[in-house]
Amino acid sequence: MKILNVRALRGRNLYSHNPIIKMTVDLEELYDTPTCDIPGFNEQLISILPGLKEHKCSEGYKGGFVVRLKRGTYLAHVMEHIALELQQLMGYKVRFGKARRESAPSIYNVIFTYYNETAAMEAGLMAFEIVDHILKGLPIQIEERLEAVRKRAVELDLGPSTKAIEMEAYKRKIPVIRIGDGSLLQLGYGAKQKLIQATLTERASCIAVDIACDKTMTNFFMRQNGIPVPSGRIAKNEYEVLEVAKEIGYPVVVKPYNGNQGKGVSLNITTDEDVLTAYEAVKQYTHQALVEKYIEGKHYRILVVKDKVVAASERIPAHVIGDGVHTIEQLIELENKNPLRGEGHEKPLTKIKIDEVMLLLLKKSKRSLEDIPENGEKVYLRENDNLSTGGIAVDVTDLVHEEIKSTCMKAAELIGLDVAGIDVTTTDITKPLSATGGALIEINAAPGIRMHHYPSAGVSRNVAEEIVRSLFPDDQSYHIPLVSVTGTNGKTTTTRMINAILKEAGYCVGMTTTGGIYIDNQCIEKGDTTGPGSARQILMNKKVTAAVLETARGGIVNRGLGYDLADVGVITNITDDHLGIDGIETMEDLAHTKALVAEAVKENGYAVINADDEYCLSIRDKAYGQLILFSKDHSNKYVVKHIQDGGRVVYIKDNIIYLATDQEQIPVVNVENIPATFGGLLTHNVENSLAATAAAWGLGISSEIINRALINFRCDEEQNPGRFNMYDVADFKVVVDYGHNFDGYKKVIEGLRKMKINRLIGVIGVPGDRLNTSIKEVGIISGQSFDHIFIKEDRDKRGRAWGEVAEILYDGCLKGGADPKKIEIEILEEVALEKAMNMAKAGDIVIVFYEELELIKKTIEKFSQKQILMMESKRLIR
Repeated sequence: MKILNVRALRGRNLYSHNPIIKMTVDLEELYDTPTCDIPGFNEQLISILPGLKEHKCSEGYKGGFVVRLKRGTYLAHVMEHIALELQQLMGYKVRFGKARRESAPSIYNVIFTYYNETAAMEAGLMAFEIVDHILKGLPIQIEERLEAVRKRAVELDLGPSTKAIEMEAYKRKIPVIRIGDGSLLQLGYGAKQKLIQATLTERASCIAVDIACDKTMTNFFMRQNGIPVPSGRIAKNEYEVLEVAKEIGYPVVVKPYNGNQGKGVSLNITTDEDVLTAYEAVKQYTHQALVEKYIEGKHYRILVVKDKVVAASERIPAHVIGDGVHTIEQLIELENKNPLRGEGHEKPLTKIKIDEVMLLLLKKSKRSLEDIPENGEKVYLRENDNLSTGGIAVDVTDLVHEEIKSTCMKAAELIGLDVAGIDVTTTDITKPLSATGGALIEINAAPGIRMHHYPSAGVSRNVAEEIVRSLFPDDQSYHIPLVSVTGTNGKTTTTRMINAILKEAGYCVGMTTTGGIYIDNQCIEKGDTTGPGSARQILMNKKVTAAVLETARGGIVNRGLGYDLADVGVITNITDDHLGIDGIETMEDLAHTKALVAEAVKENGYAVINADDEYCLSIRDKAYGQLILFSKDHSNKYVVKHIQDGGRVVYIKDNIIYLATDQEQIPVVNVENIPATFGGLLTHNVENSLAATAAAWGLGISSEIINRALINFRCDEEQNPGRFNMYDVADFKVVVDYGHNFDGYKKVIEGLRKMKINRLIGVIGVPGDRLNTSIKEVGIISGQSFDHIFIKEDRDKRGRAWGEVAEILYDGCLKGGADPKKIEIEILEEVALEKAMNMAKAGDIVIVFYEELELIKKTIEKFSQKQILMMESKRLIR
């Protein structure tokens, strides 16, 4: 056995609308060996991973997978379940998986969902290794490796605050993009996006955050505005720390001037010796200590979001409760086994760590780690109450006095923070600070919110909801129109037509195509940019107010979608192309792949389907949201039925494109007036116009705007480069098109034959990754249609030998009836085109199906310049 490939599909994909790992394995000679025929396999597997006994599998009940093992199942299916179980052992509750045979009998795709990509990738590799080791009788040790993976994975998990924000955004159906491996999230797309890191939003300025991080500066601002804060100042060495402590008067607090999460903080210090010990703790983080007057009372965190207090918690320092048997150290060890406690911020509570600050506190209380507290005795291990140092929180939101709320909101506004965690110390949270001698201790610019979501007592407060609502008050505040276009042919032109319509409607459009990425019609990156990475570039651009994404098969299969849900998903057509690639063997497979674009549509969105295409029609039941059918024939039976059922359709009647329902028919444009159709002669661009019109209607764009955009849309280098671009060269024409399959050739040839021409000269080629039969079909139609043929090849052979594709095309041309004397093989496309133009006569049309557009354009320009010089030379001679 061997692993062929392991890949993460992070977007919605063919197997799931959640992220999955796709591990391709070759089972080799074991491909048809069931587990029941492998002696001892089932028993050893269950002994290694007893949790597999809980897996339901397709049986639908606990223990179902064990039943399948005993009855006999294949090893790829076993790997799927092991990968899921290993993730569960690492703390990730994943359940979905499947194993699917690829084109070859021994090759399988093992599919399983994940939350943490690192954990899942390792789980897949370990699953293969466990099966392999059982088969080979090798020892298997998974505990240490699993723990190492878990620790590495946890570092890449979102913290509880960021996770709560993400989950709340998903609940509101706001798309989320995680940027990098940290806690930076983009909520929303394009111009409507908002960035947030943990609870720090993009609305907070750098100055506001710097002030909050500088505790001396914060106190200055508060004091200047009459807000009670403890007296104190910065000390930079041992001498100054002692000097400030004596000046203020004991008890004092010593902490890093710019610290967070309670790191290096010592409270209620009463002696010179303890001040110096506390300063040693500070020096682990900085040499500048803030020495403040200690404020008597309980410690509270008040959370302000925008202009209101949304939560408040009493924070209780880390402690243990004696049982009369265990030492303090043992009690800490027992408490750390609490399943709610984890490393750092991975769980609602943090494990308690023994350090210098703890030892100092115990010393002050005349205790040590070896002491055995009495039964029920509470022993505090920290004076600071941060959750990050092992503390707990109790919700007191309903108890906070209105004057304290007002003071906290004023403090956040003074600093300039829209989300602020304000630490207050007071003996009674129900009374004004002036009555208790309480004070504001700190203002935190990126406050943790897990204490409010997971209090140890009291009401859980959904702070994440408040933060997300402050960023996006309503649905329109995060929405930009998003259209995804797929299909076999026509998707690039359709995408560009929709772009033109949206541009006409006043949007700044981000567009991905096979020709490049465009922002407001400016190309920012050239090349085939139809995958998820290119889509994300558009959706992360702050200028973009609408997005149109050409979505190709390759990206769907290998990476999934690059967006969450579209407002409109368009499928132009589904024809015989790309079969035999990426496991797509049949037209049904291809239809299933393209269907994802129609499935990943918002509930109130539209799937646009070609009603003249049988394979498009076959997937209309998979379409999510509402359905718009388009057809060249207003009497198409599916169109008629859809109208009767109350649906929307776009069709042609008397040469006019109409928007139609059972209530009305709205004329949009005469197809002959759309320049891209060449007076209606190019039927494929008529179809593309229908698809674009339907998509625009789904976005709520008026028929008048659609009309203006389409009658100004041309197949030229500016608006639709490489798609039936026609050049006048000397006394003949050259047409440049990207047709690369039978249907593409057929539509272009049909249009050319309707034009008034002398001869039709073809420069033909097909990508090497197509099936031989598909390549030959292109040769046949070329042999039937062209008066002279130049066969060229793509520079990218896609696994083919030099000249192999040309030979297949040549045979096809002969089969199509072409005269062998009128077929020439010229591998380089620019040389083939130059030969075609040299032989062209007045009234001829040369059609070139290109691979490299810029090369073809340069060849035409060079030839034209040469012709101009020749004509000028003849004129001068005369």
